[in-house]
Amino acid sequence: MTTGRYGEHDHEHYERPRRRTRPRTKDRPSYDDAVDARVVTVDRGRFTLLLDGHRVMAMKSRPLGRKGVVVGDHVRVVGDTSGDDGSLARIVEVVPRTTTLRRTADDDDPVERVIVSNADQLVVVTALADPEPRPRLIDRALVAAYDAGMAPLLCLTKADLADPETLLSTYRSLGVPWVVTQLKGEGAGDLTELLDRLRGRTSVLVGHSGVGKSTLVNALIPDAHREVGIVNAVTGRGRHTSTSAYLLELPHGDGWIIDTPGIRSFGLAHVQPENLIEAFPDLDEMTETCPRGCTHGGEEPECGLDEAVEAGEADPDRVESFRRLLAAREASSDW
Repeated sequence: MTTGRYGEHDHEHYERPRRRTRPRTKDRPSYDDAVDARVVTVDRGRFTLLLDGHRVMAMKSRPLGRKGVVVGDHVRVVGDTSGDDGSLARIVEVVPRTTTLRRTADDDDPVERVIVSNADQLVVVTALADPEPRPRLIDRALVAAYDAGMAPLLCLTKADLADPETLLSTYRSLGVPWVVTQLKGEGAGDLTELLDRLRGRTSVLVGHSGVGKSTLVNALIPDAHREVGIVNAVTGRGRHTSTSAYLLELPHGDGWIIDTPGIRSFGLAHVQPENLIEAFPDLDEMTETCPRGCTHGGEEPECGLDEAVEAGEADPDRVESFRRLLAAREASSDW
């Protein structure tokens, strides 16, 4: 039986018309006209870039997908790179990073977050008083630095309020370099030693709120105009003043610093013990005889570090300090 002009076997007449789409291709734009820039700061999906000495606003191009772009990244850019009001360029490529400073939201969070990239020094800024120093914070920052392959530096502020030796004695066996600054008294405001440590490098400043990071940044770079906060007299904690990481160039092109917001949690779930001990080559050599799976902690049986200490081949204080860092990786910390 037929109805109308089609027969019952004319199936082809009932098929939905095929969508005519452009055939897929693996070819991608070459972006030969892309120019190099560096990410200065990130704000709600918009990126401030430094390109040939001027600032450019940009967005991430769709082909980058979920690939993150963070402060410190070297990127390639197309589009309007004039930097004029209302102009918007596109980031089309992120140059492979030399280092990444990472953290997780907490110790149970499997998601790693890259804070900044392409920095070679992590400066842990800690006040000696007001607010009181938090050794666990310092330990965790050092772990993050060693894991990232970055050189650590302790910057102790407010030395006019407390003797730095008490804190330094804890870290001397680790060989962590330090500088001391103060706001009052003899030597106040002298940042010569700190500048010497920063020259020719890209340094990330980290620490909890109220330790004086923004004050340091403003002293190092007078036109930075970073907002300075105060310490709460009741809680002993500072108010967050920096809301996002920010890349700044030192005067005379002597280097770069990245000011980061004061943070109170620094999860280290991504750090593996074998990566941490590699930052201490002298101790790493002593673990060659360790059983498989040894974490080199104080409770591990037959750990090569214990054997080295008993044989007088390892400094007990250095081993104890390393194990304190190892424990900091495993224990929750409040910044």
